[in-house]
Amino acid sequence: MAAKTKTTTKSARGRKQDRARVAGGQDYEVRYEAEKSGRSASAVKKAVKKVGNSRKTVERKLAH
Repeated sequence: MAAKTKTTTKSARGRKQDRARVAGGQDYEVRYEAEKSGRSASAVKKAVKKVGNSRKTVERKLAH
């Protein structure tokens, strides 16, 4: 008799939520947002601290 193996499937669960947030403590996310907005990494970190980690609100803050 062959041993049964458990198959795992990768799901997209949580990925959409992750994209909607900016992790201010993650350098790669801060760099990405800084390059995207044309602002400095410290400006991105300040925006996250001031308005929270919602990507939409951070992008709005950086646009002003």
